[in-house]
Amino acid sequence: MLRTALRNVLAHKARLLMTVLAVMLGVAFVSGTLVFTNTISDAYQKSSAKGFDQVDVAVQAESQEDKGDRIGKTPELTRAMLDKSAQVPGAASATGVVTGFTAIADKHGKLIGGGFQSQGGNYWGAKDARYPLAEGHAPSGTGEVLIDSATARRAGYEVGDTVRISVDGPVLTPKITGIFTTDDGNVAAGGSLALFDTATAQRLFGKPGTYDEIDVKAAAGTSQTALKSELDKALPKGLTETTTGQQLADDQAELISSSMAGLKQGLLVFAGIALFVGTFIIANTFTMLVAQRTRELALMRAVGASRRQVTRSVLLEAFVVGAVAAVAGLVAGIGIGAGLRSLMGSLGATVPDGPLVISPGTVVAAFAVGILVTMLAAWLPGRRAAKIPPVAAMSSLHAPATTKSLVLRNTLGALFSGAGVAVVLAATTMEGSDGQAPMGLGAVLLIIGVFILTPLLSRPLIAAAAPVLRGFGVAGKLARQNSVRNPRRTAATASALMIGLTLITGMTVMAGSLQKSIDKMASAAISADYVVSMANGNELSPDVEKKLGRVDGVTATSPLRNAASRIDGTTEYLTGVNGRAIGELTDLKVDEGSFTVGGTKVVVDTDTAESHHWKAGSDFTVSYEDGRRQRLTVAGVYEGNEMIEGIILDTSALSPHQSDPADMQVMVKTSDGATSATKDRLEKALGSNPAVKVQDKKDLSNDIAQMFTLMLNMVYGLLAMAVIVAVLGVVNTLAMSVFERSQEIGMLRAIGLDRKGIKRMVRLESLVISLFGAVLGIGLGVFFGWAAGELLGAKMATYELVLPWARIAVFLLLAGTVGVLAALWPARRAARLNMLSAIKSE
Repeated sequence: MLRTALRNVLAHKARLLMTVLAVMLGVAFVSGTLVFTNTISDAYQKSSAKGFDQVDVAVQAESQEDKGDRIGKTPELTRAMLDKSAQVPGAASATGVVTGFTAIADKHGKLIGGGFQSQGGNYWGAKDARYPLAEGHAPSGTGEVLIDSATARRAGYEVGDTVRISVDGPVLTPKITGIFTTDDGNVAAGGSLALFDTATAQRLFGKPGTYDEIDVKAAAGTSQTALKSELDKALPKGLTETTTGQQLADDQAELISSSMAGLKQGLLVFAGIALFVGTFIIANTFTMLVAQRTRELALMRAVGASRRQVTRSVLLEAFVVGAVAAVAGLVAGIGIGAGLRSLMGSLGATVPDGPLVISPGTVVAAFAVGILVTMLAAWLPGRRAAKIPPVAAMSSLHAPATTKSLVLRNTLGALFSGAGVAVVLAATTMEGSDGQAPMGLGAVLLIIGVFILTPLLSRPLIAAAAPVLRGFGVAGKLARQNSVRNPRRTAATASALMIGLTLITGMTVMAGSLQKSIDKMASAAISADYVVSMANGNELSPDVEKKLGRVDGVTATSPLRNAASRIDGTTEYLTGVNGRAIGELTDLKVDEGSFTVGGTKVVVDTDTAESHHWKAGSDFTVSYEDGRRQRLTVAGVYEGNEMIEGIILDTSALSPHQSDPADMQVMVKTSDGATSATKDRLEKALGSNPAVKVQDKKDLSNDIAQMFTLMLNMVYGLLAMAVIVAVLGVVNTLAMSVFERSQEIGMLRAIGLDRKGIKRMVRLESLVISLFGAVLGIGLGVFFGWAAGELLGAKMATYELVLPWARIAVFLLLAGTVGVLAALWPARRAARLNMLSAIKSE
């Protein structure tokens, strides 16, 4: 049986090629994902570990808990703490570290680095081993700065050049006095790092005389643990916490690993989809191979082979095919991993240097996936073949599926589909994340149910295409009959394409609907012409609003200033605004009272009002971050959204209680509206700051659109793998169908159907099967898109379903194109069959 199975594999090399390709693509995706994520994670971990070489113990301020109406304050690390840290037994030196966002502009005024990766800090001078100087000298005062060598190389800066830098809003133009090297992970990932002298850094980052962290270096012979113990004894208890450098490196490695886990999981999901689609092809291939060898298997049964031996021979063939595909997929996956890393570099995402990581787990996963998926898909055809009675098989009495089996299949499919629809509909009535798991379960049940019912659905749906196919004469009529001749085979082929298009359509419907909803929300909630914010999402200096208010044509400005507070023992965030202008800059629906902000009058959103049982006229006491308390009155209750929500009060009431006021955004209204000239005036008033964004409603919408477009393009690219596998399935099915129908095709040629007619028949059959799968996929995708939208839109008042008809038409056109292209080789092969040889074939 072993020799027979191996001989069958070698005898059907061409027929099994498509199966090998399908499995190989899925394995390549899995192994490529593992190689890519392991390589990136390893490179970042090694790079970040180098950054802790000069830190044996790090001293940080311990955050204080909120108690009652008192907001916990984070204590400051003072110079006295720094000096005490340097003097503990076993300490060689102590360095006070100050950090903060620092945007560096290139020579064209554009921001270098990726927003949050643009960092700044302090330089301790020649003894600062963290940042070895490559050239130049240490900075002194606001007018001098150091920049890292990678940033200098990318932007073309040299020692002596003047550079535009922004810390918290205002633009500085210091001179570059030196360039340093660093192992900082942010710089390795494409960010930038600017260093000032310590006093300047403390002043620029709003931390005069204090530090964010104290890094202590151990003396020779002192362990990190021993040094940590001494520091714990010397420093104030309850105000500071100490961590060893090794622990920091381990925590950083774990953080990097967990951040990569999401990317790895997402990529593996799409790899799983490709493999799931591939199982249809494998099952189809082995079903047809077994059907073509029915007499051979029956003869083996007649001469003594048992059912188990027949099943094992088919599984052995699958094992060989899976092993070959796994090897090829692993090699291709290593190439994919290396290619993805290079692609990140070409897209501007710098990755730290490091070797390509091919772990034993990746190799095991590749072989496990390739072999198990193939064998599982081949098990059912093998088991079915073993059950055929030898006499019936040798007599060519191939028993079709019994009525009982068809009824059972259709009943099972209806139950799965009904359960899936019911669970999905129930999930749409749930709130937020509570409905995600049920909706996922319902989607899986419905897809399984539709797959089981696909043979039943194929006849009426393909029959609907009959009027069109009649226009192609005999070839069209034969194509329709061939499409429904073997409903199970047609269903398995169409299902592969159905799954890919279900996901693509569902994501497109969701993205389009959310985009439209957020656009409506922005236009409904904001009446301002411009919104000004930091490029990295950090806070703006209050000076920004003052500068904007002095620009010609500006009629109203208001900050959005966030601050924590305690109300009735719980933490609530306040939003400070310009009470006189906020009504002109926003257009929020008021459910109760009036939208009046000023003095002790505030407005609250409906959710906050309900949670505290407030209504218009209610009074409450707020405890600010400085510990002082004030009685406020609810003037009105408004409908909040993702852009504006919470308790809104005047900055005149909030600012006196803030030690370091800062704005998240500034809204601006102008007399001329949103024009390019007005936008230029606003940008120039802020010093053409690379770190500050001035956006009108269209810019905000484009930002959102860009995010959704990027997400969709990624999904399309990843799902393209599943579609490619589906194409291979169509090619495979048609090729083996042509082989199976060789005698029939020979007879058609003999009675007058020319080669063009044969080609047209095969192409039309492929087109019908592809469009059948596309119609099912698009229908399911629209349903899932609607359901997911209902779940997400429960907390989004502006949500509305948007059906992208143009893209749906494109998807149908692409499916038809896939069908035509997939039929090229099988149609050519069918047309070139020798009619006499084909008629004599069995």
